[in-house]
Amino acid sequence: MNNQVLNGVKLMETEKTDEIREKGYNICREYLNGAWGLITPDEFIIKKLSGGLSNFLYLCALPDNRSPIGDEPTKVLLRIYGQDHSDAQTKFITECVIFTLLSENNRGPRLYGVFPGGRLEEYIPARPLSTDELSDDNLSLVIADSIAEIHSMNVPLSKEPRWLWGSIESWLRKLENKKEVLKVNNLLGNDLKEELRWLRNYLSTIRSPVVFCHNDLQEGNILKKTNVDETNQKTKNLMIIDFEYCSYNYRGFDLANHFCETINPLISIKMSGNPLEKFVRRYLSKLNKSDGDVSDEEVDDVLKEIRAYTLASHMYWGIWSVVNSVTALIDFDYWSYGKYRFNAYLNHKMSLFEDEEEESQLIVVDSVLQRTEGKDGITIPRARSSSLIETN
Repeated sequence: MNNQVLNGVKLMETEKTDEIREKGYNICREYLNGAWGLITPDEFIIKKLSGGLSNFLYLCALPDNRSPIGDEPTKVLLRIYGQDHSDAQTKFITECVIFTLLSENNRGPRLYGVFPGGRLEEYIPARPLSTDELSDDNLSLVIADSIAEIHSMNVPLSKEPRWLWGSIESWLRKLENKKEVLKVNNLLGNDLKEELRWLRNYLSTIRSPVVFCHNDLQEGNILKKTNVDETNQKTKNLMIIDFEYCSYNYRGFDLANHFCETINPLISIKMSGNPLEKFVRRYLSKLNKSDGDVSDEEVDDVLKEIRAYTLASHMYWGIWSVVNSVTALIDFDYWSYGKYRFNAYLNHKMSLFEDEEEESQLIVVDSVLQRTEGKDGITIPRARSSSLIETN
């Protein structure tokens, strides 16, 4: 991130509104032109919106007495990245490419401008879903359709699933010699790197297809439009946004990651009629264009993926939180959130292997580890109840 944008982020944190207004005014004039080029700084309207943990969001607007000259918008969303993207140019370009592709296919907002450290987007009157709404029967099925559409996309990115483990390895390098690693080791009751070796080998025994994934399907990234008639074509009321973490990845991770925000993914695959099964059946129907004709075996396979990759989701966001607790510019209690995800990892791991069927999977993993770690093998790290730490 260049100094100008970085200074802008610092100004936003300290709420120097006059200087924020000046930056937003200049960006809108430069990229939107038309009526935006005629208004004075005093006429320029800017309002801070509630954003995520990685971005600052602002609504910018023309005054009511200014009409567009051409096809320029009267309102736009100004997005400023809250993290240093100077070492992540590829990631920045990738997100802009995906944003443009989604826009051209009417699956996302229109892109009006890209500049170092942020972009200008179409403003769509909408609100993020609440956590409770993710479990709403009707909305859940609409979300299943949307995720299936994303997983069906052919995107000009590398099709190799390097994102998950590549991200984790990059973060571990940032944490070298940091005291936070010792905290994580104590929390897990095991060395973090050893736990990751176990997890990687365990997931290698789970068959999960590689598809284009969002990788952050939580409620804040699913918008419900506020100006659409809900009785007419309800599937158009929702929009998935913020493809900051998108990549080709294992399908199980994307689905498990979504359900970590809603219900406990550790639901018996033999239990019929539960919300997770209904979601998966709808997802597969949309994915396969089969109009509901989905076999129980297909559903069971996806449920197994979700249950296994729930571990990966908890571990990923746990480490993400630890790294951000050291480096983030945004004010958020990352460490408490990280403890929450690591505790969830441990609880899920214990519950997962209480199932006799999953115990047989553990034996398979043990044999894989012995082949890869030497004749003596390594001890599979078990979650210990004494390792659990309260997050409050």
